[in-house]
Amino acid sequence: MKRTVLAIDIGSTKVCAIIAEIDNDNSAQIIGAGISKAQGLRKGSITNIELASKSIKAALNDARRVAGTDIKSAIVTISGAYTKSINSSGIVNVPNREITLKEINRVMHTSLYNANIPNEFEVLHALPYNFKVDDQDFIEDPLGMNAARLEVETHIITTQKSNLNNLRKAVKAAGVDVESIVLSGYASAIAVLNLDEKELGAAVVDMGGNTSNIVIHAGHAIRYNDFLGVGSNHITNDLSMALHTPLQTADNVKMNYGSLYTPSNDLIELPVIGDETSTHEVSLEVVHNVIYARVEETLMIIAQSIEKSGLKEHMGAGIVLTGGFTKIEGLRELAVAILDNMPVRLAKPSDMGGLFDTLRDPSYSGAVGLIKYSAGGYTPYEIDVNKKMRHAGEEVLPYETPIMEEELENLESTAFPSSSASTQSKNNVPKHESKPSTDTTMVKIGSNPNSKNDEPNPISKFWNWATQLF
Repeated sequence: MKRTVLAIDIGSTKVCAIIAEIDNDNSAQIIGAGISKAQGLRKGSITNIELASKSIKAALNDARRVAGTDIKSAIVTISGAYTKSINSSGIVNVPNREITLKEINRVMHTSLYNANIPNEFEVLHALPYNFKVDDQDFIEDPLGMNAARLEVETHIITTQKSNLNNLRKAVKAAGVDVESIVLSGYASAIAVLNLDEKELGAAVVDMGGNTSNIVIHAGHAIRYNDFLGVGSNHITNDLSMALHTPLQTADNVKMNYGSLYTPSNDLIELPVIGDETSTHEVSLEVVHNVIYARVEETLMIIAQSIEKSGLKEHMGAGIVLTGGFTKIEGLRELAVAILDNMPVRLAKPSDMGGLFDTLRDPSYSGAVGLIKYSAGGYTPYEIDVNKKMRHAGEEVLPYETPIMEEELENLESTAFPSSSASTQSKNNVPKHESKPSTDTTMVKIGSNPNSKNDEPNPISKFWNWATQLF
């Protein structure tokens, strides 16, 4: 049975909404897409909820119009701004000597419990990068293995609660519920990395309009993430100031003449800022020098971040660059020179069914990555923003709006007004209490099909025996 998903990538310069249908074999077919200019955002974070919701709604309405469907819940990206990452570990005993999903869930939540997370931060992802079965390290998938002890090391990505709540409010104001939230760099990595790069380890840098997000993928999981406040719009600003021309004109110059190769001495005529009725001539060599200086500085900042990670030796596949910034000619050659001759690849989102020509652009890696995430493209195991463990073979359940803490308290006070009410019939419990939450894709762990409810009571057994005897 097909299911329909909505992905909303909220970037620093644009909002992209994609609607796709996902089959039982997790193959995805894009059936609608919409793009709008981002408003009410600064460096990837929401600064005006009303303006941001208008941008989201504009992209959403276009996608719905193309798809011909009215979907009410979405999976959304969040910028790496204001995120903090920590590594943690957990250990549990395996009572039955065979590792099941229950043990994997326990050990991952144990590592989350052991992590020192500040009160004002909330977990986005808990990603295991090393499972240890007894004394054996770096187990790719411990499920079904025989062991007495299971250990895990996880990379935990957190963000400020206020940042998360503002995002939820903006999306809610646009008319949809937030089903799940994914780090934008993580989504981009899902869209562009191939199996060899995941195996060997690689850094993925999504270079956007105002921001760049870095994630380092090693050992089939993310080990490091970072956020840089630099993007292609900084080139536009530099050109506007250096050439004394309006921002729109400077952006056109960047798009048409943005090259890092040796320039010609040709002249171009540009309007003067403040007096657009008059023009002046500018050499393409000046344009080249301005662009080269900013790109070089951006790549050096990326190199410093990768060096800071301490994972350079785990990046056998080198660096994968994606995002709108990568459309500048000659970027790959300059990146190889600045990044210590490491392998560098410029990447577009990998193909999927119904991928519109517009979405083949590297600037839509995050949005396409969200669809692939919904289709099971995440790491083998992870704990998501809803505190649910996700895994590759999970049963996908329909999404329901999660119960907020205030609503949960009201339900509890209604269902259990006093201790004496604990004996009330289960039929009196409100609907939310009688039905397990089906947030996103949750794992059914510890369910026991061999229910003992049908077994006869020992007293009735004795009575039957006694009546037969006498």
